[in-house]
Amino acid sequence: MDISSILQGGYQHPLSRSWQGRRQLTKSMFMYPIFITDDPDASVIIPTLPGQRRWGVNQLEGFLGPLVQKGLQSVILFGVPLTCEKDARGTPADDPSGPVILAIRKLRALFPSLYIACDVCLCEYTSHGHCGLLHTDGTINTEPSVQRIAEVAVNYALAGAHCVAPSDMMDGRIKAIKRGLIDSGLGNRCTLMSYSAKFASALYGPFRDAAGSAPSFGNRKCYQLPPAARGLARRAIQRDTAEGADIIMVKPALPYLDILADAAQLAPDHPLACYQVSGEFAMVHAGAAAGVYDLKTMAFETTESMVRAGATLILSYFTPDFLDWLEV
Repeated sequence: MDISSILQGGYQHPLSRSWQGRRQLTKSMFMYPIFITDDPDASVIIPTLPGQRRWGVNQLEGFLGPLVQKGLQSVILFGVPLTCEKDARGTPADDPSGPVILAIRKLRALFPSLYIACDVCLCEYTSHGHCGLLHTDGTINTEPSVQRIAEVAVNYALAGAHCVAPSDMMDGRIKAIKRGLIDSGLGNRCTLMSYSAKFASALYGPFRDAAGSAPSFGNRKCYQLPPAARGLARRAIQRDTAEGADIIMVKPALPYLDILADAAQLAPDHPLACYQVSGEFAMVHAGAAAGVYDLKTMAFETTESMVRAGATLILSYFTPDFLDWLEV
């Protein structure tokens, strides 16, 4: 063999194998999605999301305290209103007595070092279940949708959120939120993380069960991206960086690693997030339960593929597991 043919000497030891990756998984890379409901004492199992629950604000200290002790550094909050009166404009989304704002304030008091992000969308709070306001024919009315999304984002930031993350996919909402944050004196105090390339995926089913956010009619294919639309995703990433996004996200993660790699090329100076969504998480668990592979091994393989593609932040329901599995 030629000298250049021999590669195995470079990864024959566990330590030298670890050096082959440009970046290693660390605890700080993981952001934990948390479902907050309006029953303050709730601790409700979500059957389609193994090991996950809906939580009430009174349960957050007991639930998150041990995870913070293990190294949890960030969470992203999703409101799950079960008792409020929903309407066409998602009025309960930023209700000061609603689950998200109460949870922000509670977590800021309980865990001062915990980084708190908030998903910003209307689908959990609208009577029709869509992510924006609608015309009379049921199509998205973009301008008032963007205004309402920006209003909710600013109110989460005013309540103390370190980061707002609009997942609605309305055109122009990043610019509107950034303007709203600046006008409220929060432009340099709150991070704007954009779900820039969010695809109309079949992998959201367990999340919609957890959040009660399925649309009452139609679907979201006119505002979430078509799965084959690589060029459209690239354009959305470029638009959101130009409009002021501080972090770019790709969602889902595993089927869209090429888009994540594109984001690393298009926004090389931005942190890059990806969301290992509910269906991905459930799929890994289902395969492990069927004996197809070892759960921990596959959890590492999938998340390491995301880091390899360019991710610096991973939103994942595996976060509590990785707090045990990772040393730092």
